[in-house]
Amino acid sequence: MLTVDQLSAVQRVIGDAGLDGWLLYDFRGTNPIAKTLIGLEGMVTRRYFCFVPRVGAPVALTHAIEQGPWHEWPSVWEKRMYSGWRALEAELAALVSGKRVAMEYSPGDAVPYLDRVPAGVLEMVRAAGATVVSSGDLVTRFYAVWDASQLPGHRRAAEHLARIARAAFALAGANARAGTPMGEHDLAEVIRAEFAAAGLITDHGPNVSVGRNAANPHYEPTAEESSVIDVGDIVLIDLWAHEENGVYADQTWMASIGEPSARDRTVWETVRGARDAAIDFLRAQFAAGHPVRGGDVDDVAREYITARGFGDAFIHRTGHSIDSRDLHGSGPNIDNLETRDDRLLLPGVAFSIEPGIYLAGDVGMRSEVNGYIGDDGVLITPNEYQRELIIV
Repeated sequence: MLTVDQLSAVQRVIGDAGLDGWLLYDFRGTNPIAKTLIGLEGMVTRRYFCFVPRVGAPVALTHAIEQGPWHEWPSVWEKRMYSGWRALEAELAALVSGKRVAMEYSPGDAVPYLDRVPAGVLEMVRAAGATVVSSGDLVTRFYAVWDASQLPGHRRAAEHLARIARAAFALAGANARAGTPMGEHDLAEVIRAEFAAAGLITDHGPNVSVGRNAANPHYEPTAEESSVIDVGDIVLIDLWAHEENGVYADQTWMASIGEPSARDRTVWETVRGARDAAIDFLRAQFAAGHPVRGGDVDDVAREYITARGFGDAFIHRTGHSIDSRDLHGSGPNIDNLETRDDRLLLPGVAFSIEPGIYLAGDVGMRSEVNGYIGDDGVLITPNEYQRELIIV
């Protein structure tokens, strides 16, 4: 929630960007960024705007029958009311006419995670006499970043995930060799129980998949649809969880039940190499003081895989934002494939790095770690991430 204490920092960034203000808009939750930053509670069924100017107090433009949800709006900030559309448009024009304003808008829908304002609202704002630009860097700085208190919880969760994944592979291997192989869903249930024992929470998952199932990046076993994990299988475990009120950790680990084939070793080494190339690039760029965009990191990982002949099998972005509220967040993604994410990776943002190779009907492999941009460089979690294909 935007507070009086934060206002000066927001206005400084607005000024540095050459803007006159940040115009937040929401209608029935269509813009979760605005909804969260404004922090309204209760019934909100009408359109509202909030204009944060480069200088001066913010102004809320609200419907006359919905004043209750605004009870925490600071009394030193202005609040204007409207009832009809004519008054709404007139008040909007009074706020933004002749001004250059940022909104949750991405030209050409290049970054859909940011593109939250309907086209008709953009037309209304432009008709009011404003020039609209993307609020991408504002969203990164004041919505997506973690605060200092959230990093320790993420690191604890990350170490639990790494431990749980390794133990799950050992259990699956022992059962396969004993002639009592487990199903994917059975192993996922074991992982969920370990989450509970560690005090971790997840919304769904994890994904445990063998061989050809792993060639589907979004495969998830169910009690009705679950393959057996046996000797000779490649196994992928993708698991994500957080502490109560914490931020997510998200990892993918790979193992072979018995010795892998030469081909499978090559696929693993290519995925690992792409992950490490992305990490090395990030660290080198930040150490040199160079700005880095999410798409830049995706390009490095993708070029590594393409150069080794697997480019057509790397069918998703290199990583997603992990913001302070969501596993797949609204901050910069490591992506120049699915979207054109040119937002800067600023201190406080976090994301996954997870290149993968998917050979349809055969096998899929992915290696996933998490990155966090600190004031002193790039932190990768977990502490000991996967270096070699695990063989059990």
